[in-house]
Amino acid sequence: MAYCTVGEVLDMLKADMMNVIIGDDYIEDEQERIKVITPLAEQAVGDAEAEIDGYLAKRYKVPFVKTPQVINKFAKDIALYNLVSRKGIDESEREKTYLTRYNSAITFLTKVAEGKIDIGVSEKSIEDAAKNGFSMKNAKRLFTRESMRGW
Repeated sequence: MAYCTVGEVLDMLKADMMNVIIGDDYIEDEQERIKVITPLAEQAVGDAEAEIDGYLAKRYKVPFVKTPQVINKFAKDIALYNLVSRKGIDESEREKTYLTRYNSAITFLTKVAEGKIDIGVSEKSIEDAAKNGFSMKNAKRLFTRESMRGW
């Protein structure tokens, strides 16, 4: 399941930025501009999802069945950065916002991977752990309040 859609990413881009990403030729027709940038956006979204999975694979079963909202947000930020960085990022201008959002996403994902932040998804299931050679069982409780009454 995709963490974000191409449409969500393209909705976050302004028309002038689309033309910067596409290249030197200015495309005035919006439909034509969308048609040209869509394959680039699809690749950017796929790369963003792979990057997120790379950070979270040891802690969570990825890809997520139901994408947490925070992962959707950061997937869009990473995908936008992937698109904009195709032509290079000018840190002194408007592109710096994309770099800042990308760095925030990576910082967040690093903290999630380290276990410092919880995204509200259950960790890898017990069955997965058992398949990898780890399982845990406990014996019946020997001492209870009832059995210890009077001691």
